Amino acid sequence: MAFINLKDKLIQAKIVYYGPGKCGKTTNLEYVYNKCRTQINSKMVTIKTQGDRTLFFDFFPFDIGKIEGYDVKIQLYTVPGQVKYNSTRRLVLKGVDGIVFVADSAENRRNANVASINNLQENLTLYKKNIFEIPLVLQYNKRDLAKQGIPVLNISTLEKDLNKDLRVPSFEASAVEGDNVIMTLKKIISVTMASLEKELK
Repeated sequence: MAFINLKDKLIQAKIVYYGPGKCGKTTNLEYVYNKCRTQINSKMVTIKTQGDRTLFFDFFPFDIGKIEGYDVKIQLYTVPGQVKYNSTRRLVLKGVDGIVFVADSAENRRNANVASINNLQENLTLYKKNIFEIPLVLQYNKRDLAKQGIPVLNISTLEKDLNKDLRVPSFEASAVEGDNVIMTLKKIISVTMASLEKELK
């Protein structure tokens, strides 16, 4: 559940970008950070692990209004993608209110995507959260690889692998080019806010 500050009438929600190593989680957040500077009043903090990074910053979505008279502050986080950092992933997931699962569209990353979403499901159960109930949006990133002649998974395969049972909103994206990065963020914020509003009532 989000952190609620009664004195300042502020709700602080946590959204985590999850997915396999090198799928573009960090690139997503860097794009948001650079594109939405007016809505960010904190530094982007990067915690480097060997060959991987975790980063986070506060984000103020001006245009979503208030929830039950409360202002909203969103904290955006990424998790390290590599399996060996699973304990860090679990730590970052603590208190999560919404998740963007970033899948890698490269054909040779199909198994990594499936393993990562299964890992997410497992890690959520530690906090008594259910992947079928938590606000979740899928992003099929790296669609731009096709332009470089790199084989990419078709959307129907990604949907079958990752979204057949979940049936959550999904976006084709290129975090490098910025395609649908902000759309993905807007969607997860609106789904998370709707969920928090329900909880508050």
